[in-house]
Amino acid sequence: TWALFYKRMEVKRRAWMAVAQMTATRDREANFGICSSLVQMAKERNCDMICLPEACDYIGDSSTDSFELAEPLTGPLMSRYRDLARQHKIWMSLGGIHEKIEGSETQIYNTHVLLDDSGEIRGLYRKIHMFDIDLSSTGGPVLKESSSTRKGQEMTAVNWPPWNKTIALSVCYDLRFPELYLSYRQHTGSHLALVPAAFTAATGKAHWEPLLRARAIENQMYVVAAAQSGRHNAKRESHGNAMIIDPWGRVVACCSDKSPSIAIAEIDFDYIDEVRRGMPVFEHRQPEIYGPVTYTGKLSTTLDDKEKSEAV
Repeated sequence: TWALFYKRMEVKRRAWMAVAQMTATRDREANFGICSSLVQMAKERNCDMICLPEACDYIGDSSTDSFELAEPLTGPLMSRYRDLARQHKIWMSLGGIHEKIEGSETQIYNTHVLLDDSGEIRGLYRKIHMFDIDLSSTGGPVLKESSSTRKGQEMTAVNWPPWNKTIALSVCYDLRFPELYLSYRQHTGSHLALVPAAFTAATGKAHWEPLLRARAIENQMYVVAAAQSGRHNAKRESHGNAMIIDPWGRVVACCSDKSPSIAIAEIDFDYIDEVRRGMPVFEHRQPEIYGPVTYTGKLSTTLDDKEKSEAV
């Protein structure tokens, strides 16, 4: 009896995670149907959570279109997503729902909603960093998210009760700001970061995977990145390549070019502890030193080329 008890105690703590990829349009009903099928696929494979991408509810043809289609989180569309989680008894990350703001005539929130397996809202994160970019010089888009979206003011971490682990919430462009994830790790010990996204085709090709792997390595956590993929309308195309990264920076699951689809990975919480013990970087950080830099000027012009390269 005691041998069996200790054997059970030695079993690693694990969870099954599904990450989704889809091509949303302005058709909310069609998008909900796609999400429903993805959730069903994840449940059939015994997953504990599924992460859906940013704008899984819809992608409008214009900022005006996006504003007019938005609902409050108490609206009928969110109720249907909550029913979906309850029906399938699965946790759901809805990464970047268009949340209508009461009293606003011009702006909405880009809100990451985390639902538990009874359909209750366990966490809300309103995107902090606005995607205001001009890539026209390289053939990319010009986008100004702040013109139609109000930025959030708070970070949100959520306890995952079945495993008593911490999940950090973020959305898309937040990925480019390492301070956000460092803060999650430092202040909450987060074990997973969810990064639902709709990266553009141009930026995704260059930066998507390297940034995800960097955040996983820096913080020694799993990074789960659901993604929009393909062409949504005449103006907008997303990179796709939804994936899950482990705490060592390895891609352990990745969606193919097919959309919609899911990829699945086992989340090993003991492995997180192993990585953190083996390389305790957060014990080695020196925040009291990080700050103003003493700058001593340019390299001496008397150095030859070899010496300059060695000095750099």
